[in-house]
Amino acid sequence: MKGELPGLRTLALKTIVTHGVTYLLVGALAAALLDYAARLEATSWMRSIDDPLVMAGPLLQPIRGLIFALVFYPFRGVLFGRREGWLMMWWMLVGLGILSTFAPALGSVEGLIYTNVPVREQLLGLLEVVPQALLFAFILHWWVRHRRARWLSWTMGVLFVSGMLLLALAFAAS
Repeated sequence: MKGELPGLRTLALKTIVTHGVTYLLVGALAAALLDYAARLEATSWMRSIDDPLVMAGPLLQPIRGLIFALVFYPFRGVLFGRREGWLMMWWMLVGLGILSTFAPALGSVEGLIYTNVPVREQLLGLLEVVPQALLFAFILHWWVRHRRARWLSWTMGVLFVSGMLLLALAFAAS
């Protein structure tokens, strides 16, 4: 990387794409392995997996990717200027975005205290979000630091566009 930090536009684009790809990959894997359809139906506070809003959810992930980029941007020297920056980014995501949210999100400290969802159910959700945060931080860090890796840019771009197109088609067909 040699001292060059990404501009906001570059960081936003790479963050949106990386978040979208890791969200789709880890989400699909978790949906299959953790039997999301049955788990969602068993709750009274979650929409069913075939609800149009749930189906549209992944299409809205670029908004979250942009928010992540806006948060990372002021810290880009620490996050992308160091070899271990991906670990710092991962810990920021886990510490602030998963374990210590202000809302009683499942698996967070607040969720464990203020919801009556069983601890086991809450911890199962961490099996999806913690690895996704790790994969996201690692790939984004590597991609930003190796900006000349065209193969990664093409791979991520193709995965992102095809994933979003398939989701849009599935949503339109529902």
